Amino acid sequence: MDNAPFLVIILIAFGAMWLMSSRTRKQQRAAADFRSHLATGQDVMTGSGMFGTVIAVDDDVITIESTPGNETRWLRAAIAKVIEPPVDAAEDDETDDLDDETSTSVDVPDDLSSLPPARGDEDPEKK
Repeated sequence: MDNAPFLVIILIAFGAMWLMSSRTRKQQRAAADFRSHLATGQDVMTGSGMFGTVIAVDDDVITIESTPGNETRWLRAAIAKVIEPPVDAAEDDETDDLDDETSTSVDVPDDLSSLPPARGDEDPEKK
């Protein structure tokens, strides 16, 4: 039983490798799942960082429009993730419904002329 500590270390190493590979397989399955469900109108980002909207899906070729009229074709595997569209400003205006009387405004001067003169005890030469 001179090899018992060595066998324990080997078993721990194989266990760690199995856990890491199962996590990687799970991430790969999730990525393949979202790629298989790509549809027109979705905002996506490619692996190289290009953003665009899916305008056509043909087997393994995805056509993306990055700017109006600028279409590029990509392999399905090159799509890294689906981007959620930003929240509309109309939906986010819940806090803007306050009355003007209850809202507070701060008057910020655009120059130093309206500020009071500096106190003498903060002068760095006197310290």
